[in-house]
Amino acid sequence: MTATDPPPYDAIVLAGGAARRLGGADKPSVRVGGRPLLDRVLAACAGARRTVVVAAPRPTSRPVHWTRENPPGGGPVAALGAGLRHTTAACAVVLSADLPFLEEATVGRLLSALCASGADAALLTDADGRDQPLVAAYRTAVLRHALSALAEGNGTGGDNGLTGLPLRRLTAALSLTRVPDPLASFDCDTWDDIADARAHIREHGHVLDEWISAVKDELGIDLDVDTRVLLDLARDAAHGVARPAAPLTTFLVGYAAAQGKGGPEAVAEAAQKAVALALRWAEEANTATDKPTEKPTDRLTENPATEQPATEQPATDGPGSGKVVPDNPAPGPGR
Repeated sequence: MTATDPPPYDAIVLAGGAARRLGGADKPSVRVGGRPLLDRVLAACAGARRTVVVAAPRPTSRPVHWTRENPPGGGPVAALGAGLRHTTAACAVVLSADLPFLEEATVGRLLSALCASGADAALLTDADGRDQPLVAAYRTAVLRHALSALAEGNGTGGDNGLTGLPLRRLTAALSLTRVPDPLASFDCDTWDDIADARAHIREHGHVLDEWISAVKDELGIDLDVDTRVLLDLARDAAHGVARPAAPLTTFLVGYAAAQGKGGPEAVAEAAQKAVALALRWAEEANTATDKPTEKPTDRLTENPATEQPATEQPATDGPGSGKVVPDNPAPGPGR
């Protein structure tokens, strides 16, 4: 690990809320961009050594460790305490399960800010500058001590001592550094928020990245690919060969890469070969278009020793009349 790399970490994802403002819907399972909100958050913390999800178990895009606060529904502080018991890393990233625009790079920025600042926690702030303690990186030793103090101060230990406590009681006991990010901190509390998130990912600047992420998630592919390379390949295949060649060529490139090393380098190498082939096709097509049409008399002059004068025939319109072929015949088979 270099000085600029984020430290190893565990992730705690809180996914057991009641979602009252969504009418009691199972919010982590609500889909944005074709993917459940929980899976989108799990993708953002894919670099965690261990991911603990505090909720009732359900299918997810990657394996996680499941746990629950006792009693269930005890609120975010109790859920955080339950999840923290299953972590061992010196740092823990704590996330709610309703963050449609959280990315792995943002998690890295939080961890880097935590290390650089010397603070107890690094939190995102939203568009209004408000702290978001459920999009944050914490030092686990400090967090354990703070939660234990809260539980004892509430009259009992364990999850029961944390039940119903607001998050501000926890963060008030910690030194904080803040990382502004209005987009990554956007959470989905209402159906209007869900609608806004679904509309945002279809905007021009986001739709391709969102679609590629969704496809990779659906197919179980963990591969970083330069989409510009594939788009350029599709363009060259469509222009140099035929439009249907674009999707077929990109499919074959992926298949070839999978047969080889299978990584981004294999995709780039196969794409480079396919692009070169498409350009050669285009060059041949341009050469064929630019080539002058051969005249029948040209063939007679290729061998002067056997050259015979052409006998001009009268022009008639009937079949077999010996009608002179024009210099630029109409296109036909083989031309």
